[in-house]
Amino acid sequence: MAKAAIVLPFRQGSTRYPGKPLALLRGATGEAKTLVARTVEAARNVEIAADIFVTCDSEEIAAAGRAVGAEVILTDPECRNGTERVAQAVERAGIDADVIVNLQGDAPLTPPWFVSALVETMRAEPEEVVATPVLRCDLEALRNFLNDRRNGRVGGTTVVRDLTGHALYFSKEVIPFIGREPTQDDLPEVWHHVGVYAYRPDALKDYARMAPSPLEAVEGLEQLRFLEHGLKVRAVEVEARGHSFWELNNPEDVPLIEGYLKRMGIA
Repeated sequence: MAKAAIVLPFRQGSTRYPGKPLALLRGATGEAKTLVARTVEAARNVEIAADIFVTCDSEEIAAAGRAVGAEVILTDPECRNGTERVAQAVERAGIDADVIVNLQGDAPLTPPWFVSALVETMRAEPEEVVATPVLRCDLEALRNFLNDRRNGRVGGTTVVRDLTGHALYFSKEVIPFIGREPTQDDLPEVWHHVGVYAYRPDALKDYARMAPSPLEAVEGLEQLRFLEHGLKVRAVEVEARGHSFWELNNPEDVPLIEGYLKRMGIA
């Protein structure tokens, strides 16, 4: 059985939210924990993974990781995105795993079965080299996306897929174009891309050697490098099972995520 390791990449200089990894999020009990701590907790809920690592570019983030007992790998500030940072961490620490999972540091609400679905897909389908979860938007999530765009905020990412379940394109715009106000009775099919990736080690090495691609630069989405260089990305459908999901993209997302933590009873 393929061994899986989870690597959580963080960086201090987020363009939209500088210092985001140390942002405090209050849960159901009112206790405030850093984004680092909450994302480590999310990773520890994934029973299918053997090892968990935090990788980051600053001692402040490293200290937050060590404070919750995480193994930390320091990587360069020059890493352009989380995938490059994970690739460098794997090389520097000599992480030995058949599947490397990148659980991005801004996704503390990621349910464990999202990650398990990726690892199980990679184990069952050896021809797949990269996989990522996609979640069909319910009405609340779709309205959150549309509200971000109306207010000029860059929020989460959506994806369109081909008939074999592989990604055709990812965007920070809402795709496909809807052209109407969604309702519960007329809910269009829009897929929320969840910021988690599973890679074969060779695909991760290849990514680090690939030149950044034009659409990657325009959208600011690292996964587009795979598509533009001709590698398929399997978009694995997952279900929320009543679990609310949203990433911490902007400061305005803090009360939204705190509300979800309280709603779900997460301390």
